[in-house]
Amino acid sequence: MDDKPKHYCGVVAMALDTSAAFELKRSLRIIQHRGQEAAGVVVFDGQATRYVRGAGLVHEVLAGKEFEALKGNVGIGHVRYATTGSACSQNAQPIVVTSSAGDVALGHNGDIVNSAKLRTKFQSEGWAFLTTTDSEIIVRILANELKQGVDPIKAIRSTMKFLDGAYSLVIMVGGRVFGVRDPLGFRPLCIGKLPHGYCLASESSVFDVLQGEFIRDVMPGEIIEITKDSFVPSRLAGPAHRAHCMFEWVYFARPDSVIDGREVYDVRKTIGKVLAKEQPAVADVVIPVPDSGRAHALGYAIGSGISYDEGLMKNRYVERTFIMPEQSQREEGVSIKLNPIKSTIYGKSVVVVDDSIVRGTTLRKIVQMLRRGGAKEVHVRIGCPPVRAPCYYGIDMKTREQFIANNKTVPQIAEYLTADSLGYISLKGLEEALQIPENDLCLACLNGEYPTNVPGEKMRFQKKLDI
Repeated sequence: MDDKPKHYCGVVAMALDTSAAFELKRSLRIIQHRGQEAAGVVVFDGQATRYVRGAGLVHEVLAGKEFEALKGNVGIGHVRYATTGSACSQNAQPIVVTSSAGDVALGHNGDIVNSAKLRTKFQSEGWAFLTTTDSEIIVRILANELKQGVDPIKAIRSTMKFLDGAYSLVIMVGGRVFGVRDPLGFRPLCIGKLPHGYCLASESSVFDVLQGEFIRDVMPGEIIEITKDSFVPSRLAGPAHRAHCMFEWVYFARPDSVIDGREVYDVRKTIGKVLAKEQPAVADVVIPVPDSGRAHALGYAIGSGISYDEGLMKNRYVERTFIMPEQSQREEGVSIKLNPIKSTIYGKSVVVVDDSIVRGTTLRKIVQMLRRGGAKEVHVRIGCPPVRAPCYYGIDMKTREQFIANNKTVPQIAEYLTADSLGYISLKGLEEALQIPENDLCLACLNGEYPTNVPGEKMRFQKKLDI
């Protein structure tokens, strides 16, 4: 849907006692929802680093003779949605550069807040960049730190000192494979054991589908090296508080994933229950906006005692509306993608539950669609507080003007949606559902307080904005 926030990327890494390329491809297909513009894998065959990457979905890019020729038991993979750097095949990852220690490959999930400053600094020192991504900046710094004889872990530690922002990284230096999570833990990364070795992935659902075992999350500030037989942790001292992105649980992650100790599906159901308590409605049926609103809606039905049913049928075989170039095309895509189930909604008061609202354009069309399908009343309930501030950490929400909550009150938003009522979960209610303290969450897009120093924005725990 064009009205949904878009995530930056997903990453995987493997060290196996068998060929890695096909397993990397399978893993990327499992986390395809995290990035749908480009995909790629890099493997090391014992002598050389080889890769296939490009624009498109995983099954489109990782196919044919070139992919089938990839050999090697260690490798990393990446799926991309562009937030920093344009959406072109040149910016597809993993990125590979040459260093004095051999080839270095990197896949990145997140955004580096100080990337422009770093790019300017290194260009003034004579560095040339081949892409517009912040990820290339990271891998180039790492390659520079890998001076002859320097251990990769020491080089990674040195690289992290340059970086301000969100990053979960998978890195391959020659035949050694590493995973890195930034000290605040914005983006997820976890460790799993597979039947033929060890794996790192953005989401634990990868290990389930590959018949492996989820071991644990990579801790904020931790560097993990994986081999076919084990994993070795190395951790940096970090800040007292974390900044786990609340949107991972609200919307981005697969419901069957476990992130920082919480199953996403269970969290979303709990959000729905809290939402029902905070924003009750008199109605006949609760329906979700598929697919991301489904667990929220089920929780709302449980919490409210109103029956749950499917009220919208989703067509999964149409273009991805959010990458269509014109707004008119995107809106037409919504009507092709969803259609009301009239037997569920006709003549009834309906509560339609979704995870979040950014611009409201898609949800407005959905409400109108339900009315045309015969709904007597349409009450909208949202499992995320109003989004009001930009994200600088890997979500494609860059300007305040795009958020409807900045320009309208809740009753005015309801009127724009043509809904009979509108209710959001509160910030306190969201924290209750997540069971994570406010000071360990990144809530910047909700409260405008950022976990790192973003020029012109208020920093978390800062008493007032510096002018």
